Amino acid sequence: MNDQPTDLRETVRRRYAAAATAVTEGGTACCGPQPVEVDENFGSALYTRGDRDALPAEAVAASLGCGNPTAVADLNEGERVLDLGSGGGIDVLLSARRVGPTGRAYGLDMTEEMLALALANTAKAGAGNVEFLKGTIEAIPLPAATIDVVISNCVINLSTDKPAVFAEIFRVLKPGGRIGVSDVVADDTLTPEQRAERGDYVGCITGALSFTEYRRGLEAAGFTGVEITPTHPVADGMHSAIVRAVKPHAAAACCGVTACCTPTEEATDPDTTLSEAKTAAGCGCTS
Repeated sequence: MNDQPTDLRETVRRRYAAAATAVTEGGTACCGPQPVEVDENFGSALYTRGDRDALPAEAVAASLGCGNPTAVADLNEGERVLDLGSGGGIDVLLSARRVGPTGRAYGLDMTEEMLALALANTAKAGAGNVEFLKGTIEAIPLPAATIDVVISNCVINLSTDKPAVFAEIFRVLKPGGRIGVSDVVADDTLTPEQRAERGDYVGCITGALSFTEYRRGLEAAGFTGVEITPTHPVADGMHSAIVRAVKPHAAAACCGVTACCTPTEEATDPDTTLSEAKTAAGCGCTS
């Protein structure tokens, strides 16, 4: 049995648990929590001073991302937003402010220490429209079609099963829902081995998809309108990038099938298979 994905996940968990502990323990020192950024390409420096000043110092100090997804996700009042790999809660708390009391911001993280830190930061911020969930981004513990916007900050690269991540994002989004994530993306010319030379999974470098791989992965999951825009270099041939995409509105029932010819299509009659429904109606999409 190949235990590499499990080993990598545990490496990631230990790294972020240590970061959360460092912030928590630093908060008891005379000078307050110290940032845990890797370098100037990652961390709280990528947020505006206004954003940083509006949040608990511990939430800011625990930021390890490669961008500011809340600045590009175009969040609106009343929306439900999910942050994948929410860490100390900086993006969840910023999202909660943007969606307002009629909206809701969810944070998903697999690390107990980060979840505890995020809950403490939420209490300090007095945010009442926030909920944190324990789990992995490959198996999101939320019902289908319940989220308006999915954000993430340099976390998808940490997954060893990105097709599962893209499929789960597509599942939990409402029809017409969208993603606005920051992630590290590699030049198409770099091989996986060359990417590995530039860093490791915990630094979000080795796990980076290329621009073409990222686009194809999202499109294979059913997303449309995929846009991948590099913002700044993080290593030779590696870029922090803004990734946007949309889950199409579910097609009206046609030929006895809802969401016809999309990854979520299903027969309207539960006693009929997709193939049977399409054949009976002469549907043009029979694959």
